[in-house]
Amino acid sequence: MAYQPPKQSLGAQVFDVITLLVLTVGALYVPLYLGLAGAAKTPAPIANPTWEALGQNATEQLQWAALGITDPAAANDMITARFDYSFSWTALITMAVLVIGYFVLVVRLSDREYREVIEERFGNKK
Repeated sequence: MAYQPPKQSLGAQVFDVITLLVLTVGALYVPLYLGLAGAAKTPAPIANPTWEALGQNATEQLQWAALGITDPAAANDMITARFDYSFSWTALITMAVLVIGYFVLVVRLSDREYREVIEERFGNKK
């Protein structure tokens, strides 16, 4: 007996595609909306900034001017901003549980189909 995949109607296929699209977009954007991802930068502005105090040489000053920023105070926040490299063990463990749980779920739900395909290709173990 050759493996026959289950038949699916057009409506069910469209539903599956829309569901996968929503899940994909959600997986990409929900962490950003919840503030769990992205480049979190915290500026440490200098009082009365000068180009020299901001560590900018003449060439860098010309590049800032090419961007339309000639005042060091306007570039103060951008230059002094540093990435936030804080780390959360809870978030890491939660993500690991979710990824491993998803993998286990996919394997368990597909177990019957995997066994049918293997039996068709390689025969019964007995």
